[in-house]
Amino acid sequence: MSYEIDSISLEDAKLDLKELARSCQVSHEWIIEHVQCGVLLNEKFDEDPEKWIFDSYSFIRTKKILAVERDFECNPELAGLVADMTEEIALLRNRLKKLEINEE
Repeated sequence: MSYEIDSISLEDAKLDLKELARSCQVSHEWIIEHVQCGVLLNEKFDEDPEKWIFDSYSFIRTKKILAVERDFECNPELAGLVADMTEEIALLRNRLKKLEINEE
């Protein structure tokens, strides 16, 4: 039985380690490794991973990083960099659209 989350409320999502791992179909160790590498952040950093809380941004970022790692067979740091650049490009495109609308 699959527990992948297809739809999630961006405002309300709060996932613990187990929920994030299950919904993204990765191991707990995968999540822990990526938090320790600094490519995934949690709202409540604690020494005990069982106390970590992740928001919807972390869920979306986990899916992006996972896709990059699978598609390009790269390490977590490179996948995190690709996710950062993708997010920055989206932000810049949104800014350009707003500037274009304001000029009209």
